[in-house]
Amino acid sequence: MLVCPHCGHQQPESRVAFSTICKKCGQHLRVQEILKPSAKTLQPEPKRKLIACFQCGAELEVSATAESTICKRCSAYVDLHDYSITSALAKNFRTNGAFVIEPKGCVFNSESIVGDAVIKGKFHGKLTAQRSLIIYSTADIKGSLAAGRLIIPEKNHFRWQTQIKVGSAEIAGELAADLWAEAAVLVKATARLFGNVDARSLVVEEGAVIVGKIQIGPRTGKEQPALL
Repeated sequence: MLVCPHCGHQQPESRVAFSTICKKCGQHLRVQEILKPSAKTLQPEPKRKLIACFQCGAELEVSATAESTICKRCSAYVDLHDYSITSALAKNFRTNGAFVIEPKGCVFNSESIVGDAVIKGKFHGKLTAQRSLIIYSTADIKGSLAAGRLIIPEKNHFRWQTQIKVGSAEIAGELAADLWAEAAVLVKATARLFGNVDARSLVVEEGAVIVGKIQIGPRTGKEQPALL
């Protein structure tokens, strides 16, 4: 029996027939498609990511490809754009996306909060990278920095006069500074770290060089990661 998908009427049809007409509603029917429906292709769930509202701090779940959203708690606009700076700008940025200063880029007189930051050029001002901050040898930084995770890539170096306070750190190049981390510090095999380290935990790969005092232990909860 063939069941009409339009009205539900059942009628006998040859199983080798190609098409027919429903005797009740008159709709044209493709017999083989009704008898042997093709399996529906399951569409993958769109990727999602968690961000925080700049205004009230609420945690928001958005599409990984979204360029902006509105906070469900305070109705504030949240920018999710990625920015790549290749020229000189005097501007404040506030985005949950990536903020990249290329070697010829310069951002000055800026107070910016971003999701992830990559510094290859000049930054003069106050920068907060909520997730990660990657610093290359070509970076020229003046002012203050704060980061969830500090990363010094292999074959790159960074020097800072005062203690660096971050959530965590991954050192694969050379860092000359005292380092305070709320969580873990990873010193990779290619790394050279000149300075004192105070962290919850420390992982040092074979081949790494560390010159300085090491203090490892749980945070008291009173320390607040300050600006670099």
